[in-house]
Amino acid sequence: MSFFVTGTDTGVGKTHVTRLMLHAFRHAGINAAGYKPVSCGDRDDGRILAAASGNLPIDAVNPVHLKSPLSPYVASLLENQPVNPADLLDGFRRMALAHPVVFVEGVGGWEVPLTATYRMSDLAKDLALPVILVAANRLGVLNHILLTIDAIRSKGLACAGIFLNQLDDELDTAMITNKNVIPGLTGVPLLEHLIYRQDLLDEEVLRTLECPS
Repeated sequence: MSFFVTGTDTGVGKTHVTRLMLHAFRHAGINAAGYKPVSCGDRDDGRILAAASGNLPIDAVNPVHLKSPLSPYVASLLENQPVNPADLLDGFRRMALAHPVVFVEGVGGWEVPLTATYRMSDLAKDLALPVILVAANRLGVLNHILLTIDAIRSKGLACAGIFLNQLDDELDTAMITNKNVIPGLTGVPLLEHLIYRQDLLDEEVLRTLECPS
């Protein structure tokens, strides 16, 4: 089974989480690969996923790269390089032929526009994959998580789980309590609360993702 990895916003740690999942699955003997259909600005995310996928070619992992550090739609206008959703879907199908598990990492948040009429959420719907949500642990994240999960479900997709990612080593009351209330508020399993600079996943995460409810 493959998954679509989205975030409540940009900079919440989607690539870090995807890399950890790739390492965990591959260490367990599962042929998993990462797919970053679109990147903007530098290409570091794609290179990280390519390396974590067994050093796959960067153009297979990240077929569309826009140099401007902007939303894909705006970057494509500035660079006169329209994003063709069909190409992104074809890239996933090629990757899935060679790898039974593919983690598709989106750009920014759930509704980031790829064209004037097609958003990242539309790509996720067309891929028809269960969604993994990555959220930065901070005050306000409950609102962001609930809004994003509602949007995921409005596309007819299931959220397979949530990663709550600690971006620094300071903890306040909101950060400490968030992890305890997320499952009850959302009806979605909290796959893991990643501590700052955590570099391994608990094996329970693999079992949950291999057998999603």
